[in-house]
Amino acid sequence: MTFALSGAWRRRSTLGILALGIAVSVPPVRQSSYTLINRAQRSFASFTFNTMSNPSLKAPQPPPSWIHTPEQVLSITKETIEATRELQTRVANLPKDARSFSSVFLALADAEAKIEAITEPLAFYQNVSPSKELRDASNEAESLVRDFGVESSMRVDVFEAIQGAAESMEKNKEVLSPESKRLVEKMLLDGKRAGLALPEEERKVLTDLKKELSQTCLEFSKNFNEENGTIAFTLEELTGVPQDVISGYKKLPGENGAADRYEITFKTPDITPVFKFASNPETRRRASVAFENRLAINEPIFKKAMALRRRLASLLGYKTWADFVTEEKMVKSADNVFKFLEDVLQKLKPVGIKDREALLALKREEHEEKGYPFDGEFYLWDYRYYDRKFVEKTLSLDDSLVKEYFPVSTVVGTILNIYQDLLGVRFQEIDAEGWHPDVQKFSVWEKDAKDETGFIGYCFLDLFPRESKYSHAAVWGLIAGRQVSPNGERNYPTTAMVANLAKATEDKPALMRHDDVVTFFHEMGHVFHGLLSRTAYSRFHGTAVARDFVEAPSQMLENWCWEPKVLKQMSSHYKTKEPLSDDLIDKLIKSRYTNVGLFYLRQGFFGMFDMKDYTALWNNLREDISLVKNDKEFKPGQGTFGHLLSGYDAGYYGYMYSLVFAADMYATVFKKDPLDPKLGKLYRDKILLPGGSRDESESLKEFLGREPNSDAFLFELFGAAPTANL
Repeated sequence: MTFALSGAWRRRSTLGILALGIAVSVPPVRQSSYTLINRAQRSFASFTFNTMSNPSLKAPQPPPSWIHTPEQVLSITKETIEATRELQTRVANLPKDARSFSSVFLALADAEAKIEAITEPLAFYQNVSPSKELRDASNEAESLVRDFGVESSMRVDVFEAIQGAAESMEKNKEVLSPESKRLVEKMLLDGKRAGLALPEEERKVLTDLKKELSQTCLEFSKNFNEENGTIAFTLEELTGVPQDVISGYKKLPGENGAADRYEITFKTPDITPVFKFASNPETRRRASVAFENRLAINEPIFKKAMALRRRLASLLGYKTWADFVTEEKMVKSADNVFKFLEDVLQKLKPVGIKDREALLALKREEHEEKGYPFDGEFYLWDYRYYDRKFVEKTLSLDDSLVKEYFPVSTVVGTILNIYQDLLGVRFQEIDAEGWHPDVQKFSVWEKDAKDETGFIGYCFLDLFPRESKYSHAAVWGLIAGRQVSPNGERNYPTTAMVANLAKATEDKPALMRHDDVVTFFHEMGHVFHGLLSRTAYSRFHGTAVARDFVEAPSQMLENWCWEPKVLKQMSSHYKTKEPLSDDLIDKLIKSRYTNVGLFYLRQGFFGMFDMKDYTALWNNLREDISLVKNDKEFKPGQGTFGHLLSGYDAGYYGYMYSLVFAADMYATVFKKDPLDPKLGKLYRDKILLPGGSRDESESLKEFLGREPNSDAFLFELFGAAPTANL
C-alpha cells in the first residue's frame, strides 16, 4: 500500500475576531521553458517547466517582502495588533442605531483580513528562516497574535455590537448576498462557541485557559520544528539500504579502530530508507525506537494541552473537546466520527489480519534463511520493510528501480505543467526577495492574460532540505484573497509550498520515490486551492473549509499519479530518458492497494487516538488497532503527533472521511479523462472558487451533479460497495 499523508495545509487563522484561536494593449504571451536551479547547493536538482514570459504584464499587487529583521517582526506585529484592537473598540462603542452590516460585520471582517495578511507571513519565518534570531522572533510574534486572538474572542462589548447589528438587520429586513449572510451566521456562532454567554467570572477563567492552551500548543510546535536528532549506524548495520542513499549520509570517522558510522537525521528522505530497506531487524528496531522517541520532550506538553482542552470543553458546555471541535465540521458530532471509524475499522480488521499473516510468513521465511531469531511477532519496524518485500515478491516490483524513473528534474516540472494545463493558468518568474536563496518566486496568471485583470496571485516554492527548516511537506496560505471594495477591487492570495525533496548523490541525480511523487502532487493541489479561490471575505478563502473536507481535493488529485498516461508523462529514467514501461506501470498500479488493511488500520489508530483524547493510550491503542507490536523502549509517541496541536485536533479522522468525497469526485468526473481542461474548469468553478463561502455539501452536489456517496471509496478498498456508516 502506497499512500501520501505526510503533508498538510497550514493556515493558522490565529486571530479569528471571535474564534478560539486578518485597459492596456499588450503583445501576445509567449511560452518559455524555465529552469529552476538551487543556488545554495549544487547537489540539488534543477527542473524545467513551461512558464509565461510577458514583461508587459504588471501585477496589481506587489508580492510580500521577506527582508524583515527580528526587531521588525515584533514591532510590526505589535503595531498591527494595536491597530486592530482600536478598530474593535470603535465598533464596540458604536451607538445602537449606528450598528449595521457595514459598520460592524464588514469592519470586523476587514480588520481580520488585514491583521492576518500582515502577521501570517511574519509567523511563517519560524518554519523556514536560516536565522535562529528571526525564527525566535517569528515564534514570539505568533505568540502575541495568539494571545490577542484569545483576547478578541472574549470581548463581550464587540459581540454585543455584532448581536445588535444582526437584530437591526433582521428588523429592517436587510437583504444580503449568500456569502454575507454566511459571514453574519459564522460571527454569531463564534460568540456562542467562545463562551460569551457565560457569567463574567467564568469568562475570565475561560480567557486564561485559552491563553495557556495557545502558548502550550506553540511550545509543542516549536519543539517539533526545531527537532534535529540523529542516529548513526555502521555500513554493515545498513546492509540493504541503497548505496545512493548511504552516500548522502554524513560519514563519521571511527575512533580507536572502530568502524566508520553514518549519521542519519529523522527527516523523511533520510530515515525512511532505513525502515524500508535495512535487512537487519536490530537496525530497524533501533531506528524505530529513536524515531518514535525523538520528541519525548513534547509528551508532558501534550498531556497539559489535553487537560486544558477538557477544562475548556466542560466550561463551554460540551461533553468532550471532540464534541466542541466537530460541531462545525461536515461530520457534525463526535458520535458520528466514532460511528464512522468503528464501522470502517470493523470492515478493515479481517483484511488487516490477512495482510499481517502474509507479511509475517515472509518475515518467518527470511529470519529462518538468515538465522535471525523469530518470536512470531510482527513489529512496527517490520511493516515498511516487509510491505516492500511483499510487493517485490508478488508483483516483481522493485521500489529502487521505480525510483530511477522519477528524477526531481523531470517530476516537479511535469507536475507543474499538468496543473497549469488542467486548470488554465501560467506561472511567471518574478524578481523578488525570498526568505532563502533556495526559494523560487512566481506570479500566477490566467493562461490567456492580457492585462492585470488576469492576475491570480503569488506562489513561493521552497523545495529542498536544509537545517532548521520544517521537515515535512506542507503548504501555507500566507495571504488570503478577498474583495476590498464594492466595485470589485481585490486583494490577491499568496501561497507557499515547503518540501524536502531528495538531494543528488555522488553517482545519481536527485530521485523521488513514487510515494514522494504522490505527496508532491497532493501538496500542489493545496497550492491551487489557495490560489484559485475567489471569495468576498478572507475567512472563507481557499482551504478555509470544514477540516474534514480540506484534504478531499488534494486526495482526489493523487489519483493522477496512478493513471498510466500521466505516469508516462512524469517519468524519465535518469540514464536512458525512457518513461516507465507498460509492465512497470501495471505493477505499480496493482501495488496501490497492497496491504491496504494494515495501512488504513494505522490511519484508524491515529484517528481514534485523536478522538479519545487520552495520553496513556498511545502504545496500547496502536497495538490493538494497527495489529503491530511495539517495543518496550517506546515512549508515548504523541509528542510526534503534530497534527493534534496544530489545527487538526479531533480531526485526524478527516483524512479517511474526506477520502469518501475524494474517491467519489474522481470516479464520477475525472476518471474518464483526468487531463481534460474542461473538467479542470468545472473543478475550479465548483470546488476551488467558492472555498468555504458555502456549505461543502453544496459544492460537492454541484460538482457531482448529485449527492455524494461512499460507493467509489468502498470499491477502492474492498472491491465492492457494502453498506457503511459513511
